Amino acid sequence: MSDRGPASDETRAVAERYARRANTPLDRYSLLQPDVWQTVQERQRAMLRLFVQLGLTDLTQLKLLEVGCGAGGNLLELLRLGFAPQHLTGAELLPERLAQARQLLPSTVQLWGGDACQLDIAPGSLDIVFQSTVFSSLLDDAFQQRLAAAMWRWVAPGGGVLWYDFTVNNPRNPDVRGVPLARVRALFPQAVMRHRKITLAPPIARAVCRLHPSLYRLFNALPPLRTHVLVWLQKPAGC
Repeated sequence: MSDRGPASDETRAVAERYARRANTPLDRYSLLQPDVWQTVQERQRAMLRLFVQLGLTDLTQLKLLEVGCGAGGNLLELLRLGFAPQHLTGAELLPERLAQARQLLPSTVQLWGGDACQLDIAPGSLDIVFQSTVFSSLLDDAFQQRLAAAMWRWVAPGGGVLWYDFTVNNPRNPDVRGVPLARVRALFPQAVMRHRKITLAPPIARAVCRLHPSLYRLFNALPPLRTHVLVWLQKPAGC
């Protein structure tokens, strides 16, 4: 593929957006922060509940690829949930984040760099393709569609795309854009979709947890204050 064109333009733009985030205080995303650990634990519980509902009780046998694995935090989390390292793969656009993931994860976890759309992955070879807050950083609709099509192609019938992202825009951050459920449906029109709204809006979570960590659960009990969705997009037999 040429270095020019809409796809490469969007990958460069994504790299520039992440570079601008370098000024974000590191402790904002630290697990020592009560809003962060409660968000992470809530997402873990929702994922485990989903796996049980789907009958995916032997996670060691599932082949999973994470698109946009960053520094490897989600893959490490999946290892702790029971996935086998030899069945995990991560793809990351940014070389510095990929290097951090390689330092963190077991050597048997396969890591690939560059544009995920260009990965040489056999169609139907994966049980789960996972993305976490990647599509909200992709502002080009055509690139979103291209990546979604690649992810869907890699999934085996009966498997699915596991999606975690926010659905509303952040007026303070023009580098991201919420992905509402209607857009998720449009990206994966053949999928059988189930979803769960989770995650207290991060600005609210930070504010209330400064008063007391227990307020996270109280405010998160109000569905309108939740900004993210965990979605399972299952590939029917014959697709």
